[in-house]
Amino acid sequence: MPSERQLFLDHLAQTSEFPLMLEIEKAKGVYMYGKKGEKYIDLISGIGVSSLGHRHPVVTKAVKKQLNKYLHLMVYGEFVQSPQVKLAKLLSDNLPENLNSTYLLNSGSEAIEGAMKLAKKVTGRLEIISAKNAYHGSSHGALSIGGDEIFKNAFRPLLPGIKHIEFNNPNDLNLITEQTAAVILETIQGEGGVIIPDLEYMKALRKKCTEMGTLLVLDEIQVGVGRTGKLWAFEHFGIIPDILVLAKGLGGGMPIGAFISSRQNMNLFTNNPILGHISTFGGHPVSAAAAYATLKHIISKKLYQKAEKFERLFRNQLIHPKIKSIRSKGLIMAVEFDSFETLKPIIDKAINLGVLTDWFLYNDKSMRIAPPLIITKKEIKKSCMVILNAIKN
Repeated sequence: MPSERQLFLDHLAQTSEFPLMLEIEKAKGVYMYGKKGEKYIDLISGIGVSSLGHRHPVVTKAVKKQLNKYLHLMVYGEFVQSPQVKLAKLLSDNLPENLNSTYLLNSGSEAIEGAMKLAKKVTGRLEIISAKNAYHGSSHGALSIGGDEIFKNAFRPLLPGIKHIEFNNPNDLNLITEQTAAVILETIQGEGGVIIPDLEYMKALRKKCTEMGTLLVLDEIQVGVGRTGKLWAFEHFGIIPDILVLAKGLGGGMPIGAFISSRQNMNLFTNNPILGHISTFGGHPVSAAAAYATLKHIISKKLYQKAEKFERLFRNQLIHPKIKSIRSKGLIMAVEFDSFETLKPIIDKAINLGVLTDWFLYNDKSMRIAPPLIITKKEIKKSCMVILNAIKN
């Protein structure tokens, strides 16, 4: 009988020629455990997903409770399902007044697709502007507004009417015109390597979109739900988007996505045509129950405040001549080295020593650090010690 590793290679579609091939038997808190007793600190939260760590009690309790009631009942938006309603209300209660209507989906890519359609429906315009080095997902529409040609060229033709601007470059805001349906940006660029925009830039962006009647869509798939030191990353900049996109950490380990706008905007999906946006599994009751429990716990425990404190702890520990810089906002960090050739062996060594990190799609010389929000000071110090040992060795 072939090993499970071999069956993985033989029968699961692969996304690269060098998968990590870690065999995880179980996971709890910030730790993942291998079949032979290996123990890993997950410093990337499953790429921003496990905001409360693995199998947090409030999440597993909510999932089990919902499992005992019902699973899928009907396509999104037809039945009144308590987990969806509770989650949407909790989101609305903790967002600005204009973000009071939520469309639930299964992933960030799907949420981006819905946001793009909504912007076109609201404005009647065709043009969408996004940023260079942006990552919004891998479906055709999301890929079209992504900002790296290496990932796009093999899949053309993509959507027409897309323009790209330089992130954090105020001069490029002049490209926003009365023909632009939406500007879709990550509030903080993730796969570019944690690129944080200037306050003045974000305020000018908001002002320009308002002047042109263009919707501002902020993608907080990676940086929302408490990761940056505030509940929503846009709060750092004193602006409010017209559409907010969430996923990843919202589900606490369960698959979910959402785009959120005003009730007035969302109601445009109900006619001309009817069923302007539909989803079979969007807002699955088990995922919605998990997301409600996750968000409620983050808010009630103010875990986003810990993110700010723990950011400083990481920065104070990660000091080494090979580290060129650290870019961070709360618990999303990019630790930069001089090259991928320097970084990759460090990541490999850290995994061997029991700490899982990663690099960024568009910045492969920077180490990704984005641990669960429930990580402790002791676990941070241990992780940093392992990374420094990996650098030395």
